[in-house]
Amino acid sequence: MQCFFKAPVGLRSLASTLILFVSVALPAAHAQTPQVPEIAARSYLLLDVTANQILAAKDIDSPVEPASLTKLMTEYLVFDALKSKKITLTQTFGVSEKAWKMPGSRMFIDPKMQVPVEDLIKGMIVQSGNDATMALAEGVGGTVEHFVELMNQQAKALGMKSTSYKNPEGLTETGHTTTARDLSILSTRLMSDFPDYI
Repeated sequence: MQCFFKAPVGLRSLASTLILFVSVALPAAHAQTPQVPEIAARSYLLLDVTANQILAAKDIDSPVEPASLTKLMTEYLVFDALKSKKITLTQTFGVSEKAWKMPGSRMFIDPKMQVPVEDLIKGMIVQSGNDATMALAEGVGGTVEHFVELMNQQAKALGMKSTSYKNPEGLTETGHTTTARDLSILSTRLMSDFPDYI
């Protein structure tokens, strides 16, 4: 059995008028740029990655302490090691005394443990675990010092001209700085270079 609905003539006219109004009004509304809200930050950058267009920005080249956003570069190097098959997600890394004693946010690993890379990545990304981050840095770089060298080399290769890393986790340290512009470069490349891991 077929069932048809026939709208009254007045309703059809109203619907046609609304469709015409919406089709005329939408392009104009879309073309208007919304006002940037007041943001209580020293520096920020809002980027439309698809169009590669900055939508809002403030002091994007001013040096700032990256804090836990440092872990984005650690994540980049870990994903690069996975992609190049230097390590695997199921491979386990030991936990050093240094990693175990890391202050701040942690995933609570200890020196008796052998932890799969996948779990350490989750601990670093989800919990912002400084202990997990240190274990990954030591596992991928051999030593923290060498890993930090790799971080700075990669920053330079990506075109992050105003970034200097001193540690893999982001704890405050003299000279450990970046900019909103550099973080946007890193974030964009992290998504484009490693779509399988993001």
